Amino acid sequence: MHSPAVSAGPAGASAAKERFLVLPIIILILAQMGTSGDNGALSLAASALTTDLGATTAEIQLANMVYPLVGGAFMIAGGLLGTILGWARTFRTGALVCGIGEVVLAFAPSMAVFIWVGRVLVGLGASLLVPSVLGLVPLLYRGHNRMVAFGCIGAASGLSAVLPLILGVVMETAGMRPTFLLLAAYFVVVGALSLRLPRVAQSSEKLPFDGLGVALAAAGLFLVLVGLSSVSSWGLIEPFAGCPFTVFGISPALPSVALGLLVLAVLVRVEKNVEQRDGIALLPSSFLGTPQVLAGLVANAVMFFFMGAQSILMAPYLQLVAGWSPIDVGTISIVTGLPTFALSLGIPKLMPHANPRHVIQTGYVTMAAALTVMALSVTSTGASAVLVYLGAFLAGVGAGTVASHASNVVAAALPERDASQSGGIQSTMRNVGQAVGVALLGAVLLFGITSMVRDGAASDTALSSQVRGDLVSMSVNLGSNEEFERQLQSIPMTDAERQELVRIDARARSESTRIAYAVGGVIVLLGLLTTPMITTFDKRPSSVSPADERATA
Repeated sequence: MHSPAVSAGPAGASAAKERFLVLPIIILILAQMGTSGDNGALSLAASALTTDLGATTAEIQLANMVYPLVGGAFMIAGGLLGTILGWARTFRTGALVCGIGEVVLAFAPSMAVFIWVGRVLVGLGASLLVPSVLGLVPLLYRGHNRMVAFGCIGAASGLSAVLPLILGVVMETAGMRPTFLLLAAYFVVVGALSLRLPRVAQSSEKLPFDGLGVALAAAGLFLVLVGLSSVSSWGLIEPFAGCPFTVFGISPALPSVALGLLVLAVLVRVEKNVEQRDGIALLPSSFLGTPQVLAGLVANAVMFFFMGAQSILMAPYLQLVAGWSPIDVGTISIVTGLPTFALSLGIPKLMPHANPRHVIQTGYVTMAAALTVMALSVTSTGASAVLVYLGAFLAGVGAGTVASHASNVVAAALPERDASQSGGIQSTMRNVGQAVGVALLGAVLLFGITSMVRDGAASDTALSSQVRGDLVSMSVNLGSNEEFERQLQSIPMTDAERQELVRIDARARSESTRIAYAVGGVIVLLGLLTTPMITTFDKRPSSVSPADERATA
């Protein structure tokens, strides 16, 4: 398993001769897939949670939200802990905590325990596990091997596409609790396999833990992610019904984001002083002061923004409006996952000299094209299956292309220790990108439907003034014609008026969905503005091989 020791030679010589380590990358891929599998299991367990634990829709939404909120808030801290304690140790700890969380989910007696114990534990475990995956790659691989290794980690997103189908079979045949126990066993196996990872050198220097930085980062990111994730349920400005409280009469979503950004701004200033004093900080200055690192972090965020766009726009429309079954929608994940896997792994392997800037630019343009095709697939009564699958395939091509170089662009521009520690902030940017995608495009979709229905009704002379007045205070959800008719039951009207409103809603939901796709495409293309900052593949010399760095502690 260990690579043979290679004597130091000219720059790049040892890296070129070193054998690619297969078992370690398989272990890292399995860990990356496991964190995705947990989300897949939860999405499949909605009906079981309702039946077994009496979950409401709001509680299921909260269960979905808690994992990325906790994970995103503590990912940067996980990157710092890996640097201080050692990546293999935080990897195993993260896998163990995830496994314990899955056991709690399996035996939770109530939704309160399910959400605030089980889901929080899995989120905390992921905040250690995911940064450790990205942190180990720069220490185990060099040069072209490192590029291929990061491509393999990106390919794990494609492989994760098969998990919902496998977990769906277990859920259908055995139920919710055995499914979560299976995931618990999976994480235990991953933790055990990590004992086979090559040992890497760890600094003997006593590095202090940046407690203040961790507290500020967790609080700031939590506030930002809570605000972004709650826009569609709390409202952007005007509070929706069910909004828990208001801030000076407006929805707390944007104030939460603003407060979070203020806390993060304080964090940046604090971390400069911490790094000067201690030599290590939660947020090293190289993360924010190196243009290429910023471009790589944007690439990570855009890639997951794109995935958030798919999850909030495509899947709900196909199920709620077009009437596609969960299995039908599940096949789309395969159509997206296969090219994601092939290109994440294939581009670094088969095109080792490709310019990473051009590769990421190509990925951005392809993702924008995918969103355009998805927009064209939408009809007032459903969706064009041909265009849906074409859009899903292009989505996989774009995501896989960006994933092939996004992480390595960050690592290539940083010193060795910072490159390993960057796994935390990369993971955080992914969570933030996905949260922005869900929140922003979900808000565009829902606000668009409601405003178009209200405007359409206000200008329609076929509707009585009483009906038009009743619609002013009504918020319209994405749904089928039948679902919209159920929303109208509380408003007295004639059958002709009801049919006219159904027609208005059908047009509003299709146009709003297309507009949301268009907004997503524009945001993805804005990522192109950062690509000129990608100027190097790997400036650091490769004369010291990972084999020379491995310790026998």
